[in-house]
Amino acid sequence: MASPALKANKKQTARRLWLAVHLYLGLSLGLVIAVVGLTGSLLVFYLDLDEWLNPQLVIAQPGAQRQSYEALYQALRQAEPGRQRGWRLEIPEHPRRAVTARYYKPEETAHHGFAPLMVSLDPYTGKVLANRFWGEFAMTWLYDLHYKLLLDDPGKILMAIVGGILLISLISGLYLWWPPLSKLKTALTVKANASKERRNYDLHKLAGFYTFIVMLVVALTGVALEIPQYVNPLFGYFSPLQAMPKPQSSPSAPGQQRVSLDQAVAAGQSIFPDARLCWIETPHDAGGSFRINLRQDGEPSQRFPKTNVWVDQYSGRILAVSDPADLGGSDTLINWLHPLHTGEAFGLTGQWLVLISGLACPLLFVTGVIRWQQKRRARHKFELRSGH
Repeated sequence: MASPALKANKKQTARRLWLAVHLYLGLSLGLVIAVVGLTGSLLVFYLDLDEWLNPQLVIAQPGAQRQSYEALYQALRQAEPGRQRGWRLEIPEHPRRAVTARYYKPEETAHHGFAPLMVSLDPYTGKVLANRFWGEFAMTWLYDLHYKLLLDDPGKILMAIVGGILLISLISGLYLWWPPLSKLKTALTVKANASKERRNYDLHKLAGFYTFIVMLVVALTGVALEIPQYVNPLFGYFSPLQAMPKPQSSPSAPGQQRVSLDQAVAAGQSIFPDARLCWIETPHDAGGSFRINLRQDGEPSQRFPKTNVWVDQYSGRILAVSDPADLGGSDTLINWLHPLHTGEAFGLTGQWLVLISGLACPLLFVTGVIRWQQKRRARHKFELRSGH
């Protein structure tokens, strides 16, 4: 049986090790984590900030009735006649928000991994309000900085590594902070009338403790979202993953015209009559189909739900249906990753918690560097006094 002195020595050695890990991870990558946290906080309310920066996107006086989806699509095609492939239209729930259509892999930005053309339309008049490429305006530039450090695929790998380092830093910080039960109450508060050194220390440890759970979830989901090509197959070991359907349309007669967007939407909503329409994806070619994306009550994501109906572009017949309620455990877990990461899985409260945890990252970095400098100065003064 180990003696109390040996146990204490082992505990002290472990603490010094974790302290070194926590310190050098923070000093080496703390600034990157601070930037990622700050940009993540801004992106929590991405659409609202984009509208604040670009007030022309806000419908000042909503009309009595929105244009039909087909009329909006024709206005889009008229504004961009050279774009022959399919479009993906986001249908807003708020009456003052524009309909924004995405055209993937345009010639101008095809060399980027993800940089669609985004055209915003007034849903009441069909007027084009903005015509922008992803990455060339503030909020999407911030998204690319947050998601991949502006480096496309290599940036995603780097960000996954940064997320893993954040996890280690969080766990090491919790280990170093963990007090004896008798001192727990004191450890959870800022010491009154303390020195500025102690106040900085208290701010650092409490910011880490009170945001620990949220930051842990955000870091874990962030890593999974950065490298789905490695993470999703691991989930697939526990239950089979459903492949995304790619049904094809076929005309019953030569030269048959497609159905309107409104007819395709009606067909999709006939399967899920209580669901909210979120996106309409038009066919990419003569054999493609409409994909009608809907949100059912209880789905964790507000903007990117997983209820989908594929509709034949010629007959309006249902070709395939994907209902998240029928998915296995692994698919369900994957579907929760993004809404957990953004906080929208728990509504406005969840979004604010994620925003606050993101702001804690630069706070932890600054207070951590100050704490390190304070200890360096104290050590230097001690060495001077002792004659070393």
